Amino acid sequence: MGEGGESRATPTATVEYLEEWEDHGAAWRAVEVSDERAVIDLCSCTGEPMDRVQSDEPELIAYVRAHPDHRSV
Repeated sequence: MGEGGESRATPTATVEYLEEWEDHGAAWRAVEVSDERAVIDLCSCTGEPMDRVQSDEPELIAYVRAHPDHRSV
């Protein structure tokens, strides 16, 4: 639950979103990758997790698997 009791939805990730995140000097780390979904921590340039996103899109799952160098900061 967020501030004031409202629930906070987990944002959905896209390949474009991850690329834009990196273009701004930040990093991301895969928390979970399966055939069904990818869960990703969006991290600051110092490696601190800032947000968590997820997706069940096959394109994003394949992208995360194909870019292991971006999985950790």
